[in-house]
Amino acid sequence: MGDFAIFYEWLMFAVRWLHVITAIAWIGSSFYFIALDLGLRKTPSLPPLAHGEEWQVHGGGFYHIQKYLVAPDFLPEHLTWFKWESYWTWISGFILLVLIYYVGADLYLVDRTVLDVPAWQAIGLSLASIGLGWVLYDTLCKSPVGQSTTGLMLVLFAILVAMSWGYTQLFTGRAAMLHMGVFTATIMTVNVVMIIIPNQRIVVGDLKAGRVPDAKYGKIAKQRSLHNNYLTLPVIFFMLSSHYPLAFATQWNWIIASLIFLIGVVIRHYFNTRHARKGNPHWTWAVAVVLFIIIAWLSSGPKLPGAAGEAVASRAAESFLSASHFEAASLTVQTRCAMCHTAEPAWPGVYQAPKNVILDNDNAIASHATEIVMQAGYAHAMPPGNASEMTPEERALLVAWFREGSGQ
Repeated sequence: MGDFAIFYEWLMFAVRWLHVITAIAWIGSSFYFIALDLGLRKTPSLPPLAHGEEWQVHGGGFYHIQKYLVAPDFLPEHLTWFKWESYWTWISGFILLVLIYYVGADLYLVDRTVLDVPAWQAIGLSLASIGLGWVLYDTLCKSPVGQSTTGLMLVLFAILVAMSWGYTQLFTGRAAMLHMGVFTATIMTVNVVMIIIPNQRIVVGDLKAGRVPDAKYGKIAKQRSLHNNYLTLPVIFFMLSSHYPLAFATQWNWIIASLIFLIGVVIRHYFNTRHARKGNPHWTWAVAVVLFIIIAWLSSGPKLPGAAGEAVASRAAESFLSASHFEAASLTVQTRCAMCHTAEPAWPGVYQAPKNVILDNDNAIASHATEIVMQAGYAHAMPPGNASEMTPEERALLVAWFREGSGQ
């Protein structure tokens, strides 16, 4: 079991690495093409059917780029499709969701003080909510509301606020914030899978068959691509939020999540306006700063019940609580770790339990057994710099406790 735990940790590391790499590629191409699209200029020398062009310099060379709203009068032999960045960002992200939040549902997904349900039910709620996001969004886009950019964004924002609150009524604070990222990222990726790429394939198919492609397909794809552009920055925040309990461990976390969408919108508005050469709206940065200050203030508000200690042990913790080594292991953790991992840390310079992991009571220690042994048993990452002077014998004790509790 010990070897498997180490392998599992490396598996999560590998998938996370893949997720970061593909996300960088997707976000980079998305930002680039939106900026390129907004910066296109019409010139007298444009070829027939061309909508605009732009000259760029990079890497010691010059690039001459032309855009066709529908398609050129011929199809080039080599055509580059931008899709796998999006596909693999979502696939790797979903695998991480499974490895961390579904496999570890008793600890990371289910908060028994919020909603005491079996892990399989919590996973079902998670999957259903993710699918619901796309259905609601796509229905809105295809409804009369979708004809109004402002109206669509207002209704979509209301849905996002409702989901932010709803997730806090189902899952742990950490999982609720993370799910807002998954909810939004799923909309973005399905936009690519179900709308953008199929529409482009229709245009290419018409061109190959000698038909004049309908311009509506490009218009719809462009609308969805622009939506993705505005949703990108909030998704990045949500994916990073699990490292920052100030964002997710407060009772106002759903408001924080809602305000993050507004910050993302105003920041993208600034860059998109600049790229379109329509001015320099500095006011957007003032709005973003004010909203961020409000978020920081909200984070100091009432904490979630779990932030004061694990009142109810996770179901997976029972075997660790009953292990013969538990009493000694618990004493070690409370002696060497609890000065930081507590609701009110006593260690100088530490004001919030790292990642909101509370280790000042038996239930909490048993619930976090795997994390403890990985960080302080197999690895010596904790305590940082061995500041509390954990001995080799104590680390060996934590490993022995974990092996016993996991049935090895």
